[in-house]
Amino acid sequence: MGKKKGNKKSSTSASASASSEELLNTLGDFTSKENWDKFFTIRGNDDSFEWYAEWPQLRHPLLSLLPPPSTPPPPQILVPGCGNSRLSEHLYDAGFPAITNVDFSKVVISDMLRRNVRDRPDMKWRVMDMTAMQFTDETFDAVLDKGGLDALMEPELGPKLGDQYLSEVKRILKSGGKFICLTLAESHVLGLLFAKFRFGWNVSVHAIPQKSSSKPSLQTFMVVAEKENSSVLHQITSLFNHSSPGCNGNQAVGMHEALENENQLRREYLNGSDILYSLEDLQLGANGDLTKLSQGRRFELTLGGQGGSRFSYRSVLLDAQEDSGPFIYNCGVFLVPKTRAREWLFSSEEGQWLVVESSKAARLIMVLLDTSRDNISMDDIQKDLSPLVKKLAPGKDNNGSQIPFMMASDGIKQQDIVHQVTSSLTGLITVEDVAYENSDPAVSRLWPSEELKFRRLVFQRAQGLVQSEALLVKGGSSHNIVGETDKNKTSSSSKSKRRGNQKRNEDSINQLKVYHGYLASSYHMGIISGFILISSYLESIASTGKTVRAVVIGLGAGLLPMFLHGCMPILDIEVVELDPVMLKLARDYFAFTQDKYLKVHVADGIQFVREIRNSFAADKASVFDRNDDDRKPPPLCGSYNASNSENGGSTKIDVLIIDVDSSDSSSGMTCPAAEFVEESFLLTVRDTLSEQGLFIVNLVSRSQAIKDKVVSRMETH
Repeated sequence: MGKKKGNKKSSTSASASASSEELLNTLGDFTSKENWDKFFTIRGNDDSFEWYAEWPQLRHPLLSLLPPPSTPPPPQILVPGCGNSRLSEHLYDAGFPAITNVDFSKVVISDMLRRNVRDRPDMKWRVMDMTAMQFTDETFDAVLDKGGLDALMEPELGPKLGDQYLSEVKRILKSGGKFICLTLAESHVLGLLFAKFRFGWNVSVHAIPQKSSSKPSLQTFMVVAEKENSSVLHQITSLFNHSSPGCNGNQAVGMHEALENENQLRREYLNGSDILYSLEDLQLGANGDLTKLSQGRRFELTLGGQGGSRFSYRSVLLDAQEDSGPFIYNCGVFLVPKTRAREWLFSSEEGQWLVVESSKAARLIMVLLDTSRDNISMDDIQKDLSPLVKKLAPGKDNNGSQIPFMMASDGIKQQDIVHQVTSSLTGLITVEDVAYENSDPAVSRLWPSEELKFRRLVFQRAQGLVQSEALLVKGGSSHNIVGETDKNKTSSSSKSKRRGNQKRNEDSINQLKVYHGYLASSYHMGIISGFILISSYLESIASTGKTVRAVVIGLGAGLLPMFLHGCMPILDIEVVELDPVMLKLARDYFAFTQDKYLKVHVADGIQFVREIRNSFAADKASVFDRNDDDRKPPPLCGSYNASNSENGGSTKIDVLIIDVDSSDSSSGMTCPAAEFVEESFLLTVRDTLSEQGLFIVNLVSRSQAIKDKVVSRMETH
């Protein structure tokens, strides 16, 4: 077999003639049987052509690796892709009679048989494809490859043929047998070779001495992999000095780098680092016996990518923990689309165990999809994955078992992008109109003849989290879902309107508009219910005709402030939003409006609260500094808080709502940003709230430990 096209001339021996080089250049695809038949027909059976090193350079290293030929029975040696090389003949003459040569070219096998049938009668010649050999398992003591793997690894064709060939080599070698591979050590060849012989193989690398010549030639390396009974992982030993005389500099440096990288990876395996296993590594026992469940076992792996599938997939295998049963499935697959792959639920170990519990699978294989699958249907992905995941299912015989495929989904039936904008603070923001496969029955009953649509605000940095969601209704709809006040109603009489306005009114009625009388996001129920804790206090303030100061940090689409403003006129609401783009989006796409009792401050929420505390503290200090001994400080309660518009920023806050998301999706908290639940800010909140004040935090985390920690910290202060 031969070298890649770009290096054909330099890979010939010094004695090769110009006509030989021309013949090489006509070969074209080195994996084509027809091309090789043509090549060997032109050369004839007596014109041997040696690829890579010749016998004088190979004799000593080869004979030192093979079992002594005098030991009965003689070692069984296979030479795949033999071509018309004399290597087998030299080995036979050195005392190794049990040699089987295979090549897929019938022309060269016929020629070689005729050439050797008299002088070497015990040597065998077979027409056979080296990627699918017809030998039983563990037949040979040694497989001697001289350029065969290199020829199969055409860069344009990828590793598929090379992978199939090496799998065959591993199958037909006896325990203790050796795969001796003569290669020019290109990086893509070494990448496959080292990976395929990682677990249960003892690998060493040798440099074949170069023949003295005035012309520089390519270095031939010998990679030797010895098969073991166990799945032990060894470091690859290098039996050459890459800087020694006689070594081709660039090739030696490349081999040295490949060895260092592979050995570093093997050290990480041995140290238990969280790295990606290959399916073949696992089948060789890299992480225990996969046919058996092991409670709490978890590791990351790569599925596919080397001839067995169209794609490769980053995956996580999880065997359910002891308290996760009972199970519905023995093994299941959970697909995570790229839009959700960075969510804590799927990217963290704690979140992944929650998915295992909800899946009711004894073993769950979580597959994290990426952008390379954007245009591929889920059916195609499932077909591609099915044969791979079957190899990971527990049990000795998994062929008959059905493995269910599950997927993280949001149940959207229709999705239309209304607007997109990129903010320097928030990143890409999308406004979209959606229709769900299933809507809230209570809402559906109010609009029985309409397909309900919702307008959503989504940040690309956290696409699994809907920031805001509003119900869209026709302009004429007037259902009172929650507390609409009379001030928002208009007369139903139209007798005085001119006929010319009727069409315009009909268009307005049919146009979908954001409805502020309903909160579509379920977490808002928790926020609203918190007001029950201070209901008597709110009533007492209302009876005096004063207002309650409420601060909402985080505008979103402005839906919560608009709802509170509509159903609780007693509130004087200030919204603090860091990103000015959000205010424009809320106004333009979610019908948000400001008035005397609903204002927006574009500012940092934490700093805003601190300034209120500092202002109040300063005012309090100035009162005590006066010489009037009869002067008493104002009461620390909400009754002291008149409208903020009248008292500036010096009054305490009666209601403080934190409703912001976290830009760090790996923190374990989706909401709020960690700074809003740190001790320093909680102390600021404690000093800023009125005596009857209400503090509400929208806390979103899949981690019970994180939630418990935040709640405990809040209770402390």
